[in-house]
Amino acid sequence: MTIQSLGVGSGLDLDGLVQQLIAAERQPKESRLNEKEERVEAEISGLAKVKSKLSGFQDIVDELKSDKEINGREPTIKNPTDDNDVLSAEAANSALRGSYAITVSQLASGSRITTEDGAFTSSSDALLSTGTGSLTFSVGADDSFTVNIDSTTTLADLREMINDSEENFGVTANIIETGTGAGPKLVIQSETTGEGNDLVITNDSGNTELDRLSTTGGATNISASNIEVAKNAIAFVDGIEVQSDSNKFDNTIQNVSFTAKEVSPKEAGENFIPSTLTIGYDKEGLKEKIENFVDNYNNLIKELDAQTKYGESDLEEDGALAGDSLIRSIKAGLATIIGDNVSTSALGGLFSLGVELNEGGELEISSTDFGLGSGEDRLESALEDSFDDIATLFTDENEGIAARLSDYLEQYTSSSGLISLREKTAKDDREEVYDDRETLELRMVSFEQTLRDRYLNLDQTVAQLNQTSSALLAVL
Repeated sequence: MTIQSLGVGSGLDLDGLVQQLIAAERQPKESRLNEKEERVEAEISGLAKVKSKLSGFQDIVDELKSDKEINGREPTIKNPTDDNDVLSAEAANSALRGSYAITVSQLASGSRITTEDGAFTSSSDALLSTGTGSLTFSVGADDSFTVNIDSTTTLADLREMINDSEENFGVTANIIETGTGAGPKLVIQSETTGEGNDLVITNDSGNTELDRLSTTGGATNISASNIEVAKNAIAFVDGIEVQSDSNKFDNTIQNVSFTAKEVSPKEAGENFIPSTLTIGYDKEGLKEKIENFVDNYNNLIKELDAQTKYGESDLEEDGALAGDSLIRSIKAGLATIIGDNVSTSALGGLFSLGVELNEGGELEISSTDFGLGSGEDRLESALEDSFDDIATLFTDENEGIAARLSDYLEQYTSSSGLISLREKTAKDDREEVYDDRETLELRMVSFEQTLRDRYLNLDQTVAQLNQTSSALLAVL
């Protein structure tokens, strides 16, 4: 007879037995694969977290090592009253500390030209009764543009042609309707400031009707009384007169530039009231950068510790990279750089800056004094007395802490770095686990078939014996 299902012929639970044997064969192998896969996945995750933290910290030190404003100067301005906004200022990192009394007596301006009274009766009348002509507007030898005029061009048209010229270098025109016998007046203003940078309007064609708009030649040209010349800005620094062809004074005070924004107010005696410009160190800005460096370093160390720790009890899990020698090596390398001397800085190292490693391997600016001053005291002292040396401590291209940290981290964070190589190895191990699972499944299918074949024969044999037994019993 044919047995379709194990145990049907014999009445024994052979199918259950087969399943138990399969489970007994599978369980230890599958447990080892599960354990390995869990370990590999944890390693991949841990390495990714470490690499991310290292890359983030590297971004911080890269920004720090190339920070041109790390030892920036801070210009502060005290104006006569809160209503005044006389100056703004900028200072290079090489500027010396000092205080200066500054007054502004004149702002820089461009020339301003106004047509004569009665030169025009209406802004809509044509400028020429017949023919054509042109006017050239120029300042010096480099800046100029020309406007062509014909018998249909009005004063209003000329205004728009001046303002809309593609070659216009900063000349604006407007019309003031006086409502008197003076008629409409065309006002032309140049943005080019500074003594000698006067706007000149030239009647190119010699058409006498255009002399009314010219500043040179002709009997009816615009007179000097209707021309305001371009002017320099004039200021007094500690009583010394200084001038600029713009409102910005560059290096009038060495490595400092200040911009005049309005004329200084006057006191009752008609004397200008000075504003006080003080150049000092941007201590708060630098202190914030130091504290930011400390915080980000500590965040990195916390992540390295979290990934490499061993659980203190059976209830606390180990870190994904518990005891990992590579991560321990990274932490030790970081501590070495942090503690090293920087010979190019008079401060020597971070300890003189008030920053030191604690027992946990993190940085701190302590408030406790053990005889050399607290970290906070040393930081304040360095900010006051060794301001520029702090920048060297971090940014010196050969020995600077930020520069060395960046180079050190690169060997771990780059695409060909040590962590990337570890990640590749771990991912290869994961693929191996996947392959082993597939092999196990194929093997279990074969193993099950072998068992079923074996117990099928048993089932058939027992079934035949049962039939024989039943037949004998029937005969007897």
